[in-house]
Amino acid sequence: MSLVCPIPVHDHLIDCGFAELGYFKIIILGIIQGITELLPISSTAHLRVIPAFLGWQDPGTPFTGAVQLASFFAVMIYFRKEIAKIFFGTLLSIKERNFSSPDFRLGMGIIIGTIPVGIMGLLLKSTLNSPNSPLRSLYVIGVACIIMGVLFIVAEKICKHKRDFSKLTFKDCLIVGLAQVAALIPGVSRSGSTITAGLFLGLKRETAAAFSFILGVPVIVGAGFKEIHEMYNAGMIAQGWSVLAVGLITASIAAFLAVFALMKYLERRSTLIFAWYRLFLGFILIVGTYFGLIH
Repeated sequence: MSLVCPIPVHDHLIDCGFAELGYFKIIILGIIQGITELLPISSTAHLRVIPAFLGWQDPGTPFTGAVQLASFFAVMIYFRKEIAKIFFGTLLSIKERNFSSPDFRLGMGIIIGTIPVGIMGLLLKSTLNSPNSPLRSLYVIGVACIIMGVLFIVAEKICKHKRDFSKLTFKDCLIVGLAQVAALIPGVSRSGSTITAGLFLGLKRETAAAFSFILGVPVIVGAGFKEIHEMYNAGMIAQGWSVLAVGLITASIAAFLAVFALMKYLERRSTLIFAWYRLFLGFILIVGTYFGLIH
């Protein structure tokens, strides 16, 4: 049975079961989180599936959300030039009242594109954060993996990938921002849904990935600190905080290596490898769950 933080927060329980896993298991899960958060294969799915295979308890949505901050550090380091250009370009455009500049429109697009997932996250937080959430069932994750795998294949086969970072528009931000909402369902993957949306918009593969990561910064930061705040309000014990810190440090190192490898990979190859992996994982989960081979 998972350890639940002793105090309900806003009339729902916060699952702090990860604190019972101990440091070794959390290091393993931190590495998995860091790698899979930025690869379009769903970190939430892997943090739910791998413990199930190994007979470990589900670390819970709060851990998954808090450790997403590892990807924030990786993205801010790797894409520091692009993020600085958008940030300072937006401020300069506001100062000069040049509201038609590409940097301003892109900056505002990122902010506005974050709103839909923020609203839906707040509406669904009690369901997402509760122990044994139905959205974290292995069957749901398996179906989500298959659907996203099919969408990846379609985007690769029918779309032209020619637009680079300089061609991004306000409309792109809104569409890819809306795609983030689907990532609230475990198995969909935030990077998976947003990269797929970028591919359908005709972006180059590496541009779609870079845009996905940069657009996700506000969501990752907001979700991460929200989970940490709720765990604090729930009175999580000191051991829980130390276990979380170890997971965050491990995930940060893994996330930076993952984003570096992914960007190099997408400069020369397609995303089909992730699509086939998703289809395989989804099939295994559905069949394993149906026959009771995975619990």
